[in-house]
Amino acid sequence: MIRDIVLIDEEKCDGCGLCVPACEEGAIRIVDGKARLVADRLCDGLGACLGHCPKGAIRIEKREADDFDEHAVKAHLAGRDEWNPSVSGPDAFPGRSLSSPEAPAVRGCEHQNVSATPAHAHGGGCPSQRFARLGARASAARMNEAGSIASGGLSELAQWPVQLRLLPPRAPVFQDADLLLAADCVPFALPDFHAQLLRGRALAIACPKLDDTSTYLAKLTEIIAANRIRSITVVHMEVPCCTGILMLALQARANSGVDVPIEDVVVSVRGEIIRRRQIPAEAAV
Repeated sequence: MIRDIVLIDEEKCDGCGLCVPACEEGAIRIVDGKARLVADRLCDGLGACLGHCPKGAIRIEKREADDFDEHAVKAHLAGRDEWNPSVSGPDAFPGRSLSSPEAPAVRGCEHQNVSATPAHAHGGGCPSQRFARLGARASAARMNEAGSIASGGLSELAQWPVQLRLLPPRAPVFQDADLLLAADCVPFALPDFHAQLLRGRALAIACPKLDDTSTYLAKLTEIIAANRIRSITVVHMEVPCCTGILMLALQARANSGVDVPIEDVVVSVRGEIIRRRQIPAEAAV
């Protein structure tokens, strides 16, 4: 059939791999230093990988291709397919059937409330790029006799990874979510980061001083536009260079066209929250 499907220009591709975690179907892998479409049937043609390529090597084309097959995707992500990287299309999986919709449990995750992907699936073998939604933790931290929070409280992290560069913008954890956009240094400075800020929020971290924020802007804009984000809490250090992460959030909100409320939280180098304020939608970027 004729349908929309991903096309990768190998001459432009430098093999950076940023497109790999962006594809939730695992339809893209790095082979011989280049991004390649694993098989037509694994690509839904919606283009979640677009905007993640710094070289502009990915686009959507309309051509003859196999139908998108959700059962094949499940089998592929479960690691039951045998992929031939030199072939695209129905012959790319010569060894096993892709028709079964059942996906086995991932070893090591049977007793955890974690949705994980095997190492050879769309994370490219790197755990930092395999998205997992973590189960809800008990929100009550351990208390001491005086009734204050004791050390060793529970983690409030709802997903992995957390680095903005690695996060797929349409991950389920972002749907109707309150987003916490934090500068890298904040969790080290703020003792009660989990209890005060992270609880109940999806997390993305970035460094506005050391990272290339141009790629972050496109990613954050898509997260806001595609997921009905309820609110964004931006938390950064008091040092001037760290305010760049607030500017990033304001620009992404403006680009998305979504009037999502933004709260600005400033943490001192001594580990105290020294300011919280709401940023109106009409605020200048």
